[in-house]
Amino acid sequence: MKFFVDTADTAAIAELAELGMVDGVTTNPSLILKSGRDILEVTREICALIPGPVSAEVVATEAAAMIAEGRKLAKIAPNIAVKVPLTWDGLKACKTLSDEGSMVNVTLCFSANQALIAAKAGATFISPFVGRLDDINLDGMELIADIRTIYDNYDFKTQILAASIRSVNHVTEAARIGADVATVPPGVLKALADHPLTEKGLATFLADWKKTGQKIL
Repeated sequence: MKFFVDTADTAAIAELAELGMVDGVTTNPSLILKSGRDILEVTREICALIPGPVSAEVVATEAAAMIAEGRKLAKIAPNIAVKVPLTWDGLKACKTLSDEGSMVNVTLCFSANQALIAAKAGATFISPFVGRLDDINLDGMELIADIRTIYDNYDFKTQILAASIRSVNHVTEAARIGADVATVPPGVLKALADHPLTEKGLATFLADWKKTGQKIL
């Protein structure tokens, strides 16, 4: 499974990229606000850090304006994936932009039917929001499984990008079900390395090593 990091924090992206942990980046207006930077400037910097897809989101709600914004964003770098909402106008924009050769990430997906029509419209990525479904007592992972089944039934090439990931368990389940990508906050990505038994075992090994009185360097 590919990992995208869900942030506009360039320092965090650079750190994870050095470890080879980042296959792409997703941003949105909320993350741009949190960064406190100009969208074009920070997106250009992220694209220089990561060779994989970098999602940059339009803010218009009408198709023609989305297409115009998407074209401007796509000019930032060749690895831009234009992010559009899963609305009828968003699907129109998706179709036009994908036909023009741009990668398109269709976001705010909450149903299998939405995912189906996004694939028909030429989406490169579909972003089902797992955590937000869990917030209203629905099973976000059930949606991932439904989309996986539908896409496999018809050999759709649209990649399932599990979004709104809140925990390491979300990552595990998304990988088990077969999501192509999980986009995760930096903290969740780092937490994948954590386990209490690892820490306990390391503490034991270090205590025993100290008793030997030896040094490696």
